[in-house]
Amino acid sequence: MNGLSKGRRKVEVALRWDPSPAGQPPSDLDLVAGTYPADDPYGAPAYVVHFDSRSPDGTIYLNRDSKDGKGFGFDEVLTLELERLDARYARVVVGVAIQQQTGNRTFGDVANPGLRIREGYTDLAADDFADVPGATAATVAEFVRDETGAWEFRAGVHGFEGDPATFTRVMGEARRP
Repeated sequence: MNGLSKGRRKVEVALRWDPSPAGQPPSDLDLVAGTYPADDPYGAPAYVVHFDSRSPDGTIYLNRDSKDGKGFGFDEVLTLELERLDARYARVVVGVAIQQQTGNRTFGDVANPGLRIREGYTDLAADDFADVPGATAATVAEFVRDETGAWEFRAGVHGFEGDPATFTRVMGEARRP
């Protein structure tokens, strides 16, 4: 990192998908974020932000939450104010979980899913979940605080097969090659 970079400061993660075809149950995708302490960055999350919640300090919050993909543009939007996050946190992992109340649903079952991660007007990453069609959830971003306190963004969509509750417990574990 050069001396002029302050790292990532305020990032927006946006998720979209099309409504299910007529007669089919709605697809409900949810953005989730887990925050991990510096003394155990790959252990259990200190807290998880998901639908109907926000971080205790207000630095991670949902701007929009959809249960069916109806609407224009992005259906769910999560904001991470990394520059305000307390120094005791060293890592934030963002994921997408598909609700399973209407049966086993995977990204391959969801119509036209899409993801955009941006800071200001700069797109950092975009994805369509085509590489994880059999997954029921996926991690989509990782933010790691370096030794100077600046936040680094690590892109990548990594699939998970299982229920959303288990996903939020294990989404921050170290990935095996």
